[in-house]
Amino acid sequence: MKIREIINTIAAFAPPSLQEGYDNAGLIFGNPDWEVSNVLLTLDATEDVIREAVDKGCNLVVAHHPIVFGGLKKINGNSYVERVAILAIKHDIAVYAAHTNLDNVLAGVNARMAEQLALRDCRILDPKPSLLKKLYTFVPMAQLEQVRAAVFAAGAGHIGHYSECSFQADGQGTFKGDDSTSPFVGQPGLRHTEPEAKLEVVLPRYLEGAVVKALLAAHPYEEVAYDLVSLDNSWGEAGAGMVGWLPEPMDEMAFLHLVKEQFRTGCVRYTPLRGKPVHKVALCGGAGSFLLKKAIAAGADAYISADFKYHEFFDADNQLVIADVGHFESEQFTVELFYHILTQNFRNFAPLKSSIRTNPVNYL
Repeated sequence: MKIREIINTIAAFAPPSLQEGYDNAGLIFGNPDWEVSNVLLTLDATEDVIREAVDKGCNLVVAHHPIVFGGLKKINGNSYVERVAILAIKHDIAVYAAHTNLDNVLAGVNARMAEQLALRDCRILDPKPSLLKKLYTFVPMAQLEQVRAAVFAAGAGHIGHYSECSFQADGQGTFKGDDSTSPFVGQPGLRHTEPEAKLEVVLPRYLEGAVVKALLAAHPYEEVAYDLVSLDNSWGEAGAGMVGWLPEPMDEMAFLHLVKEQFRTGCVRYTPLRGKPVHKVALCGGAGSFLLKKAIAAGADAYISADFKYHEFFDADNQLVIADVGHFESEQFTVELFYHILTQNFRNFAPLKSSIRTNPVNYL
């Protein structure tokens, strides 16, 4: 099996196009056509993790955080990033990262956090706009179902918990091919009128290529008429953060103790308690202060995230309780998520979980 197959599997779960503009998710070191010896899963591709990969015979490290964010102008070992690069290249270790693209998918990092608290009825806290497109195409009646089935199979037609969603309007299409054509119906040089259906389906932007390819393969015409229109709709399948409900309301301090236990953290930094039960919970893996207003607007009783600055705690303004569990602690279960993705898709393949705790923050 080649590294490319591992990458494609993770990318199908967390499309790279969903990463934020500042991010650098993807294959950072290595060749996608290398044969995989084994895979080591980690939150951070540190020097110790690369050495562990060498010792355990793994030539691919899959990490959550990209080891390289900006351009490297020199690689001389003066920084930990450069030392990781040297070590990985020296030992032919490929390094792949799925970062904010894994944060932004519905079943990604935040969903894994929500599992730790058994949250129910979860949804994306801040759905992303402009990630959807509408495909319009025109199909002769006899071939309508084969075209519809093809675009559905390629991933079009999903709206929330519904699949195979489409709309059709029946009408008539006209066309006239020149002498170089071999039309499916009609004759070159003569205008032809054909009963056709206008078929409409919605699709994620990142599936455009696959859906159009399926359309062209299934459609009988030489020249397929279709339109792709960008939509401004927000999409509940992708975005930042998550919000859901605890199975039962909890006392605030009992909730904070549960959070500390479930996220295995040395401490929880939190804002003053409000004297109200916690039932609705918002959360975001990693640095999530940018979503505080969204959590308040969603009516959350508590917001779990990390990396809040001193003055940002004031912004809770007694409208909810902020629980800062630490960056590493909030995302530590990403390794389990990687493991699940790969073992579900490669039944006879056993990736390894790194034994290195990469958290640079210690608690006294």
